[in-house]
Amino acid sequence: MADPVRQPQRQGERRLPMALAVLAAAALDLMIPSDFTIAEATRLAYPTILVLLLLLLVLGDPGRIDRERPWLRVTTGVMIGIITASIAASAVRLVAGLLDHADFDSPGQLLSLGAAVWATNVIAFALWYWHLDSGGPVARARGTGTVLPAFRFPEHDIDSLVEAGWYPQFVDYLALSFNTATAFSPTDVSAIRHWSKLWLIAESAISLVLAALVIARAVNVL
Repeated sequence: MADPVRQPQRQGERRLPMALAVLAAAALDLMIPSDFTIAEATRLAYPTILVLLLLLLVLGDPGRIDRERPWLRVTTGVMIGIITASIAASAVRLVAGLLDHADFDSPGQLLSLGAAVWATNVIAFALWYWHLDSGGPVARARGTGTVLPAFRFPEHDIDSLVEAGWYPQFVDYLALSFNTATAFSPTDVSAIRHWSKLWLIAESAISLVLAALVIARAVNVL
């Protein structure tokens, strides 16, 4: 049996889409009142830490994302973990406040708070999908990863309509996360590993709870 043909090395993906998502998560946190954050001290510490970690990644891997270094992967995971911990705390406090009939000045205030939590949740899941699938962005670009893919995108099956050497990049995972949060299903992307299926279930459930509670309470505030 002939050895499989090794794929030619492809260019790493651009850092900008992922960086903009991290900066958006930092900015959205400023829309969340301090009563719904981990602590008052995190108001400035949280976005500052995210920007510093992002800057460290840019300095350690300038240009395209194409350097396979353990510390870069650990730094990326820590940054995503911080985003996840922050938004998890905000989501829990928001749901608890809604169930406990917390006071809101207007439906607009409640909807903007809910939108900030929901959007950051979409970003956090997108970053995790992007970071973990097939061993990460560098492994996907090089085609040398030892971790099996967790998602099957439609582009994998339509070679004639995509560029040669196509592989999923951050925008693809952002679309997956957004679709899961809005349609409560991955739509055109198939989850093919247990962990990815469970994470899609978790994202859909979180989005459903947030949407149902926030909209219902906003109607009552009217």
